[in-house]
Parts: sequence; structure tokens; C-alpha cells
Amino acid sequence: MADGPHISSAQRAAPRTGGEAAATLAGSWLARGKGGRLTVYVPGDGGLLRWTEARVGGPEWTGPEFFPMAGLTHLAVAQGADTYVHFLGRRERRRSEGHVEVDIVHAIQYQTGRPVTEWRSLGNPHKDQAKASALGVPAAAVDSRGTVFVFVRNGGGGLMLRREQADGKWAAWQDLKGSRLADGPVPAATSAGTVEVVVPTQRGVQEWRQSEADGPLTAGQPMQMHSLPGSGTALETAPGRVTYYWTDAGMSGTVAYRPGAWPVALGGAPGDGAIAALRAPLDGFDCTVLAQRGAGGTLLIGVCATEGEHNGVWWSDTMAECVGDPALAVDAYGRVVVAVLGPDGAARIARQEQGPGLTLSPRWHHL
Repeated sequence: MADGPHISSAQRAAPRTGGEAAATLAGSWLARGKGGRLTVYVPGDGGLLRWTEARVGGPEWTGPEFFPMAGLTHLAVAQGADTYVHFLGRRERRRSEGHVEVDIVHAIQYQTGRPVTEWRSLGNPHKDQAKASALGVPAAAVDSRGTVFVFVRNGGGGLMLRREQADGKWAAWQDLKGSRLADGPVPAATSAGTVEVVVPTQRGVQEWRQSEADGPLTAGQPMQMHSLPGSGTALETAPGRVTYYWTDAGMSGTVAYRPGAWPVALGGAPGDGAIAALRAPLDGFDCTVLAQRGAGGTLLIGVCATEGEHNGVWWSDTMAECVGDPALAVDAYGRVVVAVLGPDGAARIARQEQGPGLTLSPRWHHL
């Protein structure tokens, strides 16, 4: 296929349904439910579109189903160990006085194929109109107990947190401080019950982490590493240990970083979007699969031994044109599945075929 158009992170496409523009998309927008079926979530004009596997393992899908939420400019999807899927949106509403009101909204899907709850506003941490309108895009992590942590860059360039309490109510916004942060916090929840987050800054990367489950998030020392905003993702690669992947801001390639170690250059030819990461057994080995939109506009897949990035990453170009950020999942039969948005904004799916290594089916299923 010919190279696709170069699209900035602010212009990532999503399907149109008529009316207002669709929101940008981030997070785990391809998810497997408790019963084993996969679901694809994509923002459409004025709300959320959903496709669901008709039966475990596919290949048929049902949908799209539409769940309205007007004014979304950004949609992030996060899934917890309980398989509940959480939707965090940044919403803009134009008021009669002429100003734009910005808030963060949240909804949940508890079971595959079941209705999405009503959207609930989590508000805006700012009362000042200028700062409130400069609020960034949300990202979320769900800890092992199902507690949702919502992170967003505030209008002053610091990091805000809003989290659920044990009684299910939401605590007030908490200022985690920080300065000169860029958009695109990258949160992670570990099997040890802790949550952490890294955020690109104008000077490097800043991290916050819990030392114990349900403890406070404390800031570490700023790191002189340069992550392209919006490119990062996190993957638990050992019990309680997270590996972060991002694009070097100099566009020299993809980088892997584990706290306490030096970053490892992974090569590749990334574009300006986010990387997707997944652990999956390949040929009997614990492997990490990476997916990203390349600089040429096509989907790139990388494979390496989990926590063995220093031994090399094997990259391949699928030649499938895409826009925005890809998503990865493992289906009920243990096959790697990748989802992308095509140049027309429509979602497309490819699955792992039988054979050595990771070979994707040459024919993509269009939703």
C-alpha cells in the first residue's frame, strides 16, 4: 500500500456519524471481557461506538452500537483486572456567555455486550476560566481492587489526580504538583496492587508511584530522558515491575525504560502516535509485542523477549495503512489480535495465524 497521510496527535482520526467531530482516542480500545469475547471501542460524532465479537474467538462481529456523549474531544479507555471497562472523556460545552466549559466525564461497561452506564462528570479542578479551559486529556489506571485513578495535566502544567474511594464515591481532585508537564500521562497498575504514572515534561520525564497498595503517590526525581508527548505506554513485565515504552523526542526510535535501569533503544521507525504493548507466549517463550504507526503511515509490529529488549527487537512492516494509535489484545484462543483505524477512520482487525513467531492474517476484517 502507498504511504498514508502524516497526521499529528491532535488530528488522529475516528469514525464520523454526522454532526460534531469525533474525539481523539487513546488507551485499551480493544479489550477482552470475562467471557472471552473481544470488544472494540471507538469515538464517533457525539458519543461512543462499540463492536463486539458475536462469539468467542470470532470472526463475526456485531455492531456498531452507539452510546451518546456530546462534546467529547478526547476518549481514553482503561480496563481493570475485574474486566470492567472504563471510559474517560474530556468534554467541551459552549455556554451562552460565549466561553467553553471543560470537564472530565466517566462511564463504565461492566459486562461484554451489556449497556454502558450513564456518563458522570468528574468536574474540573480549576475555578479560573482560563486554567479550566486549558485542562489536558485524561488517562486512567485501575488497581487490583478495581479502584480507578484518573490523571490529567492541569492548566498550570502540573498533574492532577482524582480517584475512587472505598465506598465507591470519588475523592476530591488532588494536586500532585509537577511543572511544565506535557499532555499524555502514562499510568500503570501492577499485580502488587500499586499504581504509578510517568509524564513527559519540557525537560524530560517525571514519575510518581505508590510504595504500597492504597498509599500516596509520591514524586521521584525528574529524569533527563526525552519522551515525545502522547507516545508512551506501560506494560507490567514482571510481578510489580513496569516497563515504559515511548518514542524518543528526537524521533530516533522507540525506547524501553524500567525504573532503576538505563533506557534501551529499540529501533523502529515510529510516527507521532502512541505505542501499544502486550505480553504473549510465542513459540513457547514469554514475549512482548509492540505496535505503532510508523513514519510512513503503516502499522509496524515489533517482537522481543519480555525484559530482553537489549537482545534486539524484530520489527516488521505490515504495510497496512492506519491513522491514530493501534491497540493489541490476546483472544480467548491465545492469538494476538491487533486493531487499527484505517485512513477512512473505520476500525480493522487482524489476528495471529498458526505458524512460528508472530504472523498476522494478510486479510483484515473491516468493522
